[in-house]
Order: sequence, then C-alpha cells, then structure tokens
Amino acid sequence: MQVIKYVFQPHGDERGQLVALEEDKDIPFAIKRVYYMYDTVEGVVRGKHAHKSLEQILVCIHGSCKILLDDGKEKKIVPLEKPYEGLYVANNMWREMFDFSDDAVLMVLASDFYNEEDYIRDYNAFLSYTKV
Repeated sequence: MQVIKYVFQPHGDERGQLVALEEDKDIPFAIKRVYYMYDTVEGVVRGKHAHKSLEQILVCIHGSCKILLDDGKEKKIVPLEKPYEGLYVANNMWREMFDFSDDAVLMVLASDFYNEEDYIRDYNAFLSYTKV
C-alpha cells in the first residue's frame, strides 16, 4: 500500500502562517465538499468505513490524530500532527481516525458531495468488495 502524504507550502511572516490549498494544484481532485471534526471524545474512533469512488485529503489543522488505512491486504497507521500536511485517502480504502488530541481539528477535503450509496460501512462487506 502506498501512503501519500502531501506537504503544503506554508507562507508566513511576523503576522503568522497561512496555507492556501487549490484544487487540481495542491489537491489532486476538484473539491466538492469540505467538513471538519473537533471536540472528539477521548477513546472515540471516527470513520470506520470506505468509499467506492470518493477521494479525500485529511488535514489535522490543529492538534493531532492518527489514521488507520486498510486496503484489504495491508494496514498502516499514519500520524497527522502538522497543519501543513495532508493525507491522501483513495477510494476503496477503509479508514479509521483515532487518538485525537484534546484540541484536534481534522479537516476533510472530498472529491464529491455526500452520497450514502458511496459508503461501505461494514468491514466484511468492504473485504468482499475489494476482492472483486
């Protein structure tokens, strides 16, 4: 499994830092949806699903968390700790987000609008789907 972590170019001066993200330039797809999670309760695991066609970039813009990626054959845990790093999550990839710091804000850039039919929420169904 190839893990793709993007390092975005921060721009800063005496006023602070800024990171600008542009679709099809910094992000490898057109951005159709942006959402973020925060105040995640200790011990909670988010995600626990895969997408049939959706692609995502995950950026922990504040604090830290860990992402479990699973392609059905191999699993990897990727830490997200810097607000200028993004993790690419391809379609057909099971993902679980966990170990959120108290101050974590995890932003997700998605290649399409919300569509419940694109989700695979059962792990065994995911394993069957990836063997097709």
